[in-house]
Amino acid sequence: MIAYHFPPLAGSSGIQRTLRFVQHLPLLGWQPLVLSAHPLAYEKTGEDLLQDVPAGTVVRRALALDTARHLQLGGRYFEWMARPDRWISWKFAAIRTGLQLIEAYKPDVIWSTYPIATAHVIASRLHRKTGIPWVADFRDPMAHDGFPSDPRTWQSYLAIEADAIAQAHTSIFTTPGAARMYQQRYPGAASRMVVLENGYDEESFLTAESTRSPVAKTPTDKAQPLVLLHSGIIYPLERDPTQLFVALGRLKHAGLLVAGELCIRFRAAVHEDLLKALAQTCDVQDMIELLPAITYLDALAEMMAVDALLVMQASNCNAQIPAKIYEYLRAGKPILGLTDPEGDTAVVLQQAGIHSVAHLDSADEITTELLAFMAALKEARAELPNPVAVHSASRKGRAESFVQLLNQVTH
Repeated sequence: MIAYHFPPLAGSSGIQRTLRFVQHLPLLGWQPLVLSAHPLAYEKTGEDLLQDVPAGTVVRRALALDTARHLQLGGRYFEWMARPDRWISWKFAAIRTGLQLIEAYKPDVIWSTYPIATAHVIASRLHRKTGIPWVADFRDPMAHDGFPSDPRTWQSYLAIEADAIAQAHTSIFTTPGAARMYQQRYPGAASRMVVLENGYDEESFLTAESTRSPVAKTPTDKAQPLVLLHSGIIYPLERDPTQLFVALGRLKHAGLLVAGELCIRFRAAVHEDLLKALAQTCDVQDMIELLPAITYLDALAEMMAVDALLVMQASNCNAQIPAKIYEYLRAGKPILGLTDPEGDTAVVLQQAGIHSVAHLDSADEITTELLAFMAALKEARAELPNPVAVHSASRKGRAESFVQLLNQVTH
């Protein structure tokens, strides 16, 4: 399993996919061998998820340098040194380490996972050298309209994905939209593409419920404003909150919403300067709360403690679904979706019985939907996720589907 995102990396929900597969595979008859990056490559690390790696799991960490942090001179570096990504140096040591793992353990399958494109570069080389079947986990599309913005990087992404589609036994995507996109782009390989969505880890939620004190008020605390939580990174292009802030400003200046009624909490948003600037421009600083990252279990406890949850996804990501949405569903709280109603994110919400959706780029729609959502919260009639849909999204269930795929690959 070739994965850049693995403990002790902190600050990315992308870590959960590989970690939970590693947890569940041994109970389903498969033993994972993990090839990851040396922690030196990570901007932020944390120890809390290391305990979730099963004892005895073979984990090898190959040297990887972050071009932007380790190879720059005078604050600058050559673009080719970060193509396809800033961790391309990982491939040199990872290929050597991977060959050593293969020689020692004779694995049946090689699995690599994006969004670090270098993982697929490493897997391709190992597959070619050994002939071991390769399963390429794309998760989301690689080269698509406007991403990556640099033309040469876009071309490198296209070359990597084309190689993976051609060489891998199976290519995995986390959304139906992403799979359709690639089936249309590579029709000759369409039959070798499957969808395996992200999910939530039930054991982590149970642990959070039993061991963590809520980090936010409970819905019965009427002395506090209603708390609407966005947990995770705010991407300026893919999750642009501008029109949300415009809508808040309109409602405030019209007297339809006051700070004492609503607090929108952004947890670990990263791009906090953008949020502060928008709050000041729209005069809604008293409705916005910016808080730092917390541990994974604390983040789950917070989701279960607030009044409602906020998901944002722009229409340029209609073929993508934020991994956090499955944890939102398990948290069992009302969800406001600011996304394209035709996109895959909205489809997941609708299938779970959530219909509070407005276009992320429409202040008019957000204004209307937010008012209705607030009224429903106050009257305790806001939609809650359907338990059947929630149960079907567990990581354990996803791992069972993954094992079915692995069995097909080896037989």
